[in-house]
Amino acid sequence: MSRFVVGAFAAAVVLAAVSVPVSAHQSSGAIFTTLPDGSAVNFNIYDSKDDVYLDGGPGQNAPKTAAGLDDAVYVFQVTDPSGKVLLSQDIAACRRVVVEGGVITGLYNADGKCPAGSAHLTGLDIDWGATTVQLMPYADTPNNGNEYKAWITYESDFLTSCAANGVPDGLAVVDCGYGRRGNFHGFMGRHSKTDNFKVGGQPLEIDTRFYHRSLWSGDAIDGLLATWTDTLEASNRKWSYWDPSHMVFHEAHVENVEFGTHSITIENQPGCRVGEIAVAGRLLARTGPQVVPVTVRKGFNGNTIRVDVACID
Repeated sequence: MSRFVVGAFAAAVVLAAVSVPVSAHQSSGAIFTTLPDGSAVNFNIYDSKDDVYLDGGPGQNAPKTAAGLDDAVYVFQVTDPSGKVLLSQDIAACRRVVVEGGVITGLYNADGKCPAGSAHLTGLDIDWGATTVQLMPYADTPNNGNEYKAWITYESDFLTSCAANGVPDGLAVVDCGYGRRGNFHGFMGRHSKTDNFKVGGQPLEIDTRFYHRSLWSGDAIDGLLATWTDTLEASNRKWSYWDPSHMVFHEAHVENVEFGTHSITIENQPGCRVGEIAVAGRLLARTGPQVVPVTVRKGFNGNTIRVDVACID
């Protein structure tokens, strides 16, 4: 595509020491796929695999008070939506990024484990000032809907999970194994963040909308958080916003979801004390903050399942 300018084709190498978490947990903030300049793509559907870059921080259209990613070194990968098939084709040492100040600031290779000439291309997010990282090289997905799943996890957690699969140095290999109990090639679902994208095709999404006082008849509210947990127990943070140029209408988008049961966590937050909630137009029995299961079935007749929330304060 020619409508963007890649900010930096030479990979940035971060030499400063970066602290990493001692205990396994999931980072704050969000990840998302973008074009090299950080701009969004309608429905996260790209024209080419080369167009897809990893970005991260507080989240797209998040309020200024939203937390970014925890400062650390992370590993990323691309899989099919089920997580079973690793599509990334280079060793994990070349798939590392460093986060400082809550955003991705460059590739990480302070230990020299990524061979010269093997670094990923990078760009510059024009909104956040963050570094974006091209996900290529990765293979075509076996998924019939042309869907992919991008992941990040702490490097420390990745190495621990690879060791559990019998690989003492997961950074030295392309794939440290598909293990049991949610160990997806060294990425534990509950410790990882994910974002789905497509190359061509039609969207299948879960959209969360927030209304002032009354469902559907109240004013829509932007800047509110819905936390998505996918079918593999990985999660990400999504914010409601208005951007008709990208087909976003006061919604927190979860795009290109895989079949199965996802969860949308709705919490009380500044600007919203949660009241009634509806899924696909049907009111839930309970009101107030809760984890809302959303099942996406094969043969679903449509492209959007909506979770609607009434904010009573």
